[in-house]
Order: sequence, then C-alpha cells, then structure tokens
Amino acid sequence: MEKGLQVRLMEKRPDGTLRNLDVRFWTKEMIDALQAVNFLTVGGHEYETVEGRLNVDQQVLELLVLPVKE
Repeated sequence: MEKGLQVRLMEKRPDGTLRNLDVRFWTKEMIDALQAVNFLTVGGHEYETVEGRLNVDQQVLELLVLPVKE
C-alpha cells in the first residue's frame, strides 16, 4: 500500500439512492483512523460513516455515509 488505498465514499440519500460522493487515495494512517471516528468531512460538509466494505475485484474500500443535518 505504497500510495495508499483507494476509498470511495457513497452517500445514501433520503430516498434510498446512492450517490458517488468522493474517490481518492487514503494513507494507511487515515484508514487506521476509521477505527476511532464516526464522522468525517468532505467539501466542507459533515457525514456519518455507516458501514464499509472492501471491494476486492476493484481494489477499493467503499464507505457508506449519511449527511449530517446542520
């Protein structure tokens, strides 16, 4: 994991549909931090992490997030 692991954030919308929110490489430290955090910010907006899965075929970590109401 020299350059990190590709992480895809998927936002679950109120109607149940999924929106591809963000895709980028995360460092090992950022991946490790997921054990201690429940919320993250992207583009100035806060999201709650709900669940994740490792997509081995695409070599990407997919995280399901919900927007935090302000």
